[in-house]
Amino acid sequence: MTSRRSFLRFFSSALLRKPDWRASPGDHAFLEDLSRRAFRYFWEQASPSTGSVLDRALSGAAGQTRRVSSIAATGFGLTALAIAAHRGWHDAAKLRERARNTLDFFANRAENVHGWFYHFVDFETGERQWRCEVSSIDTALLLAGVLTVGQYYSDDPEIAALATQIYKRVDFRWMLNGHRYLLSHGWKPETGFLLHRWDRYCELMILYLLAIGSPAFRIPAESWYAWKRPANRYGQYSYVSGAPPLFTHQYSHAWVDFRRLRENGPTRIDWFLNSVTATRAHRAFCLDLARRFPGYTSHIWGVTASDSRRGYIAWGGPPADPRIDGSVVPCAAGGSLMFAPDICVPALRAMKDQFGDRIYGRYGFADAFHPRDAWTNPDVLGIDQGIILLSAENLRSGKVWHWFRQNESIRQALSAAGLLESAARSSHG
Repeated sequence: MTSRRSFLRFFSSALLRKPDWRASPGDHAFLEDLSRRAFRYFWEQASPSTGSVLDRALSGAAGQTRRVSSIAATGFGLTALAIAAHRGWHDAAKLRERARNTLDFFANRAENVHGWFYHFVDFETGERQWRCEVSSIDTALLLAGVLTVGQYYSDDPEIAALATQIYKRVDFRWMLNGHRYLLSHGWKPETGFLLHRWDRYCELMILYLLAIGSPAFRIPAESWYAWKRPANRYGQYSYVSGAPPLFTHQYSHAWVDFRRLRENGPTRIDWFLNSVTATRAHRAFCLDLARRFPGYTSHIWGVTASDSRRGYIAWGGPPADPRIDGSVVPCAAGGSLMFAPDICVPALRAMKDQFGDRIYGRYGFADAFHPRDAWTNPDVLGIDQGIILLSAENLRSGKVWHWFRQNESIRQALSAAGLLESAARSSHG
């Protein structure tokens, strides 16, 4: 019991709470420009007829030849439409039309298996690509966008009905594959269900909330406490963490507002503060790596799953990934804007100021770059631009959190899982 109490003490530790942060005029201007560029990706790199968003594209608009979309990127893209409409960045009628077309495609034309969608599809035809899996987590990220845009356009009966239809059709019980509580990673027509389950902390929280709140195929609320919560410690920082990449602490929070919630389980975990802590620990980790990679500084830091010189790598830390080579991934800090703006905003502004001529373009930041040599990834990735955009909007207005929580199924799921209102605190930790 002593070790358990020691581990839990950090959740109320004043040491880990950030100092008050207020955006300067320069911060406001930077976040507006960054967000508009990120939105541009989702508008330009999607099919007008299906709304499917390309998995990746060149950082400049010219020369695009790819056709493979990601359903996760499309979930971010649907949310981007709501943000753009709210902020007046684009023609309101065209944004509404794109939202309706996208929902109609996934409701009536896209191939699905028990309501679940293939991870990668042709962005015009919806045809499965690369013999990929029917993905539970990527379908969940798509559903998050579906429900968000459905709430934003709740005054449009067709859009609202399509969003409900897509969510209601997903058979979460089927994805349990015989287990009482734990969902499978996915399914393939050639081999059946994948071997792994969502059984330890990562980006899984939004998947379980959607499943627990399902209007037609809900799973037991006990599923929330069935997955493991591994304790991690780095220096002064103690927090729950599974896989090393920082995005695992960001994706669920892009839509779910955990700021005033605390588990009613054995650990009483405050998941928002957990992600604040993970972000601060990650920055400290990068600064310690500066002994080997002097390109990391107090403002130039961040490694999470991204492209590298050797292709896509799910790198991160702590603990250290031996594949880390000193590259910087802007969406590490960008995806944590909603948690720790006092360290993340200066980091992104420094990256733009120091390296902007080669890493900051039409769609915002390149996916990754090396600060000590000339390597810059020529691509941007939809999910990485998406987490920057949603995190920035939650920092600026909290609107994504607001729209998503307007869904009654989500409120019911939070209550059923025992996520209780805790004492009010600063909006950003």
